Amino acid sequence: MTSPILKVQQLHAGYGKAQVLHGISLEAVKGSVITVIGPNGAGKSTFLNSLMGILPAQGVIEFNGQSIKELTLEERVMEGISLVPEKRELFSTMTVEDNLVLGGYRQMRLGNAEWRKRIDDVYDLFPRLKERRFQEAGTLSGGERQMLAVGRSLMSRPSLLMLDEPSLGLAPLIVKEIFNIIETLRQTGVSIVLVEQNARAALAVADHGYVLEMGEISLQGIASDLAQDPRVIETYLGAAKK
Repeated sequence: MTSPILKVQQLHAGYGKAQVLHGISLEAVKGSVITVIGPNGAGKSTFLNSLMGILPAQGVIEFNGQSIKELTLEERVMEGISLVPEKRELFSTMTVEDNLVLGGYRQMRLGNAEWRKRIDDVYDLFPRLKERRFQEAGTLSGGERQMLAVGRSLMSRPSLLMLDEPSLGLAPLIVKEIFNIIETLRQTGVSIVLVEQNARAALAVADHGYVLEMGEISLQGIASDLAQDPRVIETYLGAAKK
C-alpha cells in the first residue's frame, strides 16, 4: 500500500476563540489529487491555512511521514509544500517573470544551480505567461493571474501543491483550462489538495473527495463515487452542467 504524503488526524483550528474545524481527518497518497468541497463558510480555506502554518492548529499533520505541526510557514515551504491562496496574492507592480523568479526561492536555497530553468517549464505549461512575461502582473486578466499564481508556486518544485478555489471568479472557458492544467500537473507526479466550490469540476479531476460542512467531514470516498452520491448530487451538483 502506498504511504500517504499527507496525513491529517483530528485537526482543530479557528480564529481566536472561534473554532472553525472540528476534528478533520484525511490523507493524500503521492501523485494523487484529493478535493475538499463544501459551501461557503464550511472551513475550506481555514483547513488549507492550517496545513500551511498560517493558522495555529491542534491535531496531527504529517508530511512524508514526519510531523510538521511545529514547523513555520517558511519551513513548510522548504519541505516542499506550496499554497496558491484564493486571493492569489501576486506582486501586482512586478512583471510576470519577476513574480516567477520570486517563486524560485526554495530551489535557490536548496542550492539548485539551474533553478531559473524552471521558468521555461512554467512557460511550457502556460504559454500565455510567456507572451506576457514583461507585463506587470496587475494588468493581467483574472485567468492569467490564476495561471501566474499557480506558475509561481510550481517554481519551488513542490511535492504537495494546495489550491484554494482556483476557479473563483473565472469565465467557464478559463475554468475548463485551469482544470485541464490540474490534470496535467497530476501526471507530473505532484500531489494536489484542491479546495473548490465547483464540485462537479473538482470531483471530475480528483481521485478522492471529502465533503466539508460546518467544520466537519460529512462524506468522503472515491471522487467518481461521490459524484454519483444522491446527497452530493442534490446539494452540490443539482445545477445544470456548464
